[in-house]
Amino acid sequence: MTLALPAALKDAARTTVRTIEDRTPADRDRALDGLRALALLAVPAGHWLVGGFTRDAGGALHNSSVLSAVGALAPASWVLQMLGIFFLVGGHASVRSLRRAGERGEPVRTWLRGRIVRLGRPVLGVTAVWAMLLPVLYGLGVPEATLRTGATLVIQPLWFVGVYAAVTALTPYCLRAARRWGAWAAAPLAAAVAAVDFLRYGPFADAVPAWLGLLTLLPGWLFAYQLGVSWGERRLGRRAAWTLLLGGTALFAALLLFFHYPASMVGVPGQDRTNSHPPSLLVVALAAAQSGAAVLLRDRLARLLRRPALWAPVTVVNLSAMTVLCWHQTALLSAAVPASFLGEVPGLTSSPDGVGWLLARLAWLPLFAAALLLIGRTTRRFEAPWTGVTGARRAAAALLAAGFAVFALRLA
Repeated sequence: MTLALPAALKDAARTTVRTIEDRTPADRDRALDGLRALALLAVPAGHWLVGGFTRDAGGALHNSSVLSAVGALAPASWVLQMLGIFFLVGGHASVRSLRRAGERGEPVRTWLRGRIVRLGRPVLGVTAVWAMLLPVLYGLGVPEATLRTGATLVIQPLWFVGVYAAVTALTPYCLRAARRWGAWAAAPLAAAVAAVDFLRYGPFADAVPAWLGLLTLLPGWLFAYQLGVSWGERRLGRRAAWTLLLGGTALFAALLLFFHYPASMVGVPGQDRTNSHPPSLLVVALAAAQSGAAVLLRDRLARLLRRPALWAPVTVVNLSAMTVLCWHQTALLSAAVPASFLGEVPGLTSSPDGVGWLLARLAWLPLFAAALLLIGRTTRRFEAPWTGVTGARRAAAALLAAGFAVFALRLA
């Protein structure tokens, strides 16, 4: 019996792999899906690896980061911060999707509404569910400080959805720019970020208001998306890709060595500067290098993903993209919150104070992944159309989501 179970699992896995392979259209761009899956999985991997907690005397959890204690780990964020790839692939995919919509006679407005709704459903789902969970957890004895920490973690990744929706709305304009200027259409966006960085970090920094940095929010992330649109229009070839790779790498090194940008690509508690929120020129440089590498490796990746055993997990990840994005922090909290009642559990609720903590955290990653799989089996339904859901229920979900946002953003 013990030998039959693994054999049955292997047979089921082979059947699943064959089914996915048989259902994949011949013209499917496997390289784009592979890049998207890689960028997507980097999000939970990064959050789970570097994001930790400190536990106060009352047993409440507070956000912390191992990067605060071990600055030498900052280069890991250069690999795990792959949002540039995500926006690049998103721009390319949007071009193809918009082209197909035009062939069907579908207006741009209808196409855009469909894209925004697909992004919004999972966000509404996770925030509404957490709004209902908060009073239940509080009634079970979870401290309010822990609930606020958890709410912050849940809502943090969702900023991406808002920014992605905004750049998606600009797709028709990006398309016109790509047709006119090719890959150079992204250059003014990089220049805009550089100008804002000069103002907030240069000789006039003391006179510049803090909110000025928000002006990089759109151009900083639109940069890679615009490159993706140009790529989808076949206006970004290998020569431009080499320029992006080498130029982006050189700029990245110069900003670190000569202009003293923070080495971490993610925010580190206690530092007064951050590269990602809002994006700095270092983010743009990294996105340029990543985009160049992606274009150059596309054909090789496509050949690699012709192997059914490699293609199947890529398909599964892409089909659950928003579920992974919206619920991976919940998977982490599903382990950390119960553990907080036990005291300081190494790698989970203990302070992230060194390499030892990181090694312990690595041991927890399979549990987080398993929790995400279990949660995703139920919550993935939020990605599907909400057919049969009445207007009253949708309004209730929206009201719950708004209440959760108010709590998470500490507005109440």
